[in-house]
Amino acid sequence: MTDDLIPLTDSRQLLFPGRSVFFAIRGERHDGHRFIGELYRKGVRQFVVESAALTPERRQELATYPDAHFEETESSLKLLQQRAAAKRSQFAIPVVGITGSNGKTIVKEWLAQVLEPDFRIQKSPKSYNSQIGVPLSVWPLNEAHTLGIFEAGISRPFEMQALQPIIDPTIGIFTNIGPAHDEGFRSRKQKVAEKLRLFTGAKALIYRKDYSEIDEEINLLLKAVNPGIRLVDWSTEGKGSVPVQVEKKSSGSVLRLTWDGRAYTVPVPFSNEASLENATHALLAALLLGVTDEAVLQRRFGRLRPVSMRLELKEGIHRNLLIDDTYNNDLAGLAIALNFLTQQDATRQKVLVLSDLLETGLPPDELYPIISQLVAEKGVAQLVGVGPQLAAHRDLFPATAQFFASTEELLQSGKLDSLYDSVVLVKGARPFAFERLVNRLLQKMHQTVLEINLDALTHNLNFYRNKVGPQTRIMVMVKAFAYGSGSAEVASLLQYHRVDYLAVAYADEGVFLRQNGITLPIMVMNPSPETFASLLEYDLEPEIYSFRILDEWIDASRGRPAPPIHLKLDTGMHRLGFLPEELPQLCEKLKQSPPLRVASVFSHLVGADEAAHNPFSQQQYEWFREGATRLTDVLGYPPLRHLLNSAGIIRFPEYKLDMVRLGIGLYGVEASRMEVGQLLPVGTLKTVISQVKTLRAGETVGYSRRGQLARDGRIATIAIGYADGFDRRLGNGNGQVLVNGVLCPTIGNVCMDMTMIDVTEAPAQEGDEVIIFGRDLSITDLATRMHTIPYEILTGVNERVKRVFFRE
Repeated sequence: MTDDLIPLTDSRQLLFPGRSVFFAIRGERHDGHRFIGELYRKGVRQFVVESAALTPERRQELATYPDAHFEETESSLKLLQQRAAAKRSQFAIPVVGITGSNGKTIVKEWLAQVLEPDFRIQKSPKSYNSQIGVPLSVWPLNEAHTLGIFEAGISRPFEMQALQPIIDPTIGIFTNIGPAHDEGFRSRKQKVAEKLRLFTGAKALIYRKDYSEIDEEINLLLKAVNPGIRLVDWSTEGKGSVPVQVEKKSSGSVLRLTWDGRAYTVPVPFSNEASLENATHALLAALLLGVTDEAVLQRRFGRLRPVSMRLELKEGIHRNLLIDDTYNNDLAGLAIALNFLTQQDATRQKVLVLSDLLETGLPPDELYPIISQLVAEKGVAQLVGVGPQLAAHRDLFPATAQFFASTEELLQSGKLDSLYDSVVLVKGARPFAFERLVNRLLQKMHQTVLEINLDALTHNLNFYRNKVGPQTRIMVMVKAFAYGSGSAEVASLLQYHRVDYLAVAYADEGVFLRQNGITLPIMVMNPSPETFASLLEYDLEPEIYSFRILDEWIDASRGRPAPPIHLKLDTGMHRLGFLPEELPQLCEKLKQSPPLRVASVFSHLVGADEAAHNPFSQQQYEWFREGATRLTDVLGYPPLRHLLNSAGIIRFPEYKLDMVRLGIGLYGVEASRMEVGQLLPVGTLKTVISQVKTLRAGETVGYSRRGQLARDGRIATIAIGYADGFDRRLGNGNGQVLVNGVLCPTIGNVCMDMTMIDVTEAPAQEGDEVIIFGRDLSITDLATRMHTIPYEILTGVNERVKRVFFRE
């Protein structure tokens, strides 16, 4: 295996088939060996496979690929790590390794931004800091690079032991320690000790001495194995060898410290504690790497901006979808963004708005041919290039590509207004200020947004997949605008992750998905005869729950190709479905309609979310199995059987049968309340403060003077009301929102478009972010306050609220 091969661990991320080597990795929830055939057909010829996965049947399959090369190993992941470590050992350049609980990616990105004029940098793309992400980040190192910056994260003991030789940092940064992944360790002290393994060979370590848990383990453990390490232990409390003073201004802060006997004063455009800590880490690393000109540091740190560590998908003007990735632009990040672009609506043309790449470490004559190939491989229909380097290499790109010298020139050209019905990826390096392009292309500017974390959604999907195992199929509910989350975008992700079925409530929801490029089988749960023509045209599969609907479907589909149907049995829900006494008539009807194809037979548990109903759920299961067996005997083939919803998957895994239906669990709500901590919240509803007022005790707030101040206080008006989905039941102190980490109660009645909150105890000013629900403010708690269920809150978020979909 040669160094110029590109390692690949996810078959969906294939870029250059002829130059790729696929490491087939078996994990808890997936097996990469299943995709060898698919990759071979796409042109990959180099594979690493695991001995334990090579069953006789699989060896027989691999033998049918005569020109492929298979390297057999005990663990593909370990071999990937070993090869990456060997690659790292070839370069005697400074390497910064960053670990900690929070801030790793921000410190890495800010440090790279500050050092970019002085070094050619290879760094982790996005937050690639896992057992797979670290070797993939280090692998591209080449002779042109003069600095590496890599982050490493761990979730259990001994993981850092594998990552240390891959990064082998000369300089370390330990950002902080917090509760993330505490469950994987015996204690916080053990977690600190495991993270410190990264620095056993480092020459220097930057950390904040104010964190006693980190400081104690460094002096007790790390110094014992690496006695020569230089400790750059800074403190705002006068404890460390580098005292740091922070002066907060009206528009940012000033950092003051002394380095090698010289005083430095460096302004930064932040005032929150986390950003100041991250900026201090980056400043000390820059000084340690020899960037010591105070004027240079002042200029570069003064330009720092919050890091968007995610790809964001937004609704754009002219029926465009907009992918916002405007913070930095390196080769690995571009590849990730292009893969995300290909996952979106297949019916829309793909447009790439790209700036010059400034952080690759490659000379332009090597870099832009690679970019040209990437653009071609990913089916980009239009390229809009910004910057002198792209323009100088225009001959490498299709004649339809357009090039502009600057962002301003592109804005003035009118090109953005000519884009219609497209998926537009905006990918730019920080100096090009591409956020101006995003603002021009955005459709909704409502300051209230529902953010959908696609990584959390994927995590939840994989959690349920692990519960049911690889032999049981999964149907995912995307009805009601995907529980308020955005049906087309969620369905695109589910299609990318190869779920088996989607389900919607009504035909128009299914038609919308088809029109947005969804090709998965789709079940329509509440069809009507008026919509049968649409079902037939768009290959949508109806749920058949009564003889009337069955007869109408038979008549509508007679003499033409028709999708299969899904038979609903009523085993106790008494909503829709054939009753047990109707089964003989249904069997007779099916005998008389041989062209009719039945895809599945299903029913619905009434009380899977509550243990009190377990006996009835068990009875439903028996009734359903009996009914499904009778239908199978009549049909002469076995249709899929499915009974379990999200709660049922957890409470009755033994009833999983052939398929399960995943609904609210996908969106982060564990309805059975048996494994709540295993899911991640998918949606975060947030708004902003429009105005803050200081009022006196006795004054009233809002309509009907319902809100009265018992004391002098500060009242903030936030840009959300009942028309957005913030229910009137949450007024008058019944609801709470989160402002800068402080819970603030509502005061007065909720208005149509606005709500007032009491921010007397919170640091709050106009423009500050307000969390309505999300990771730190549970939607389940909000539902409890409203005496309702999370379903109602999710589906009640009005469509006028802008949806922003993102991947970390």
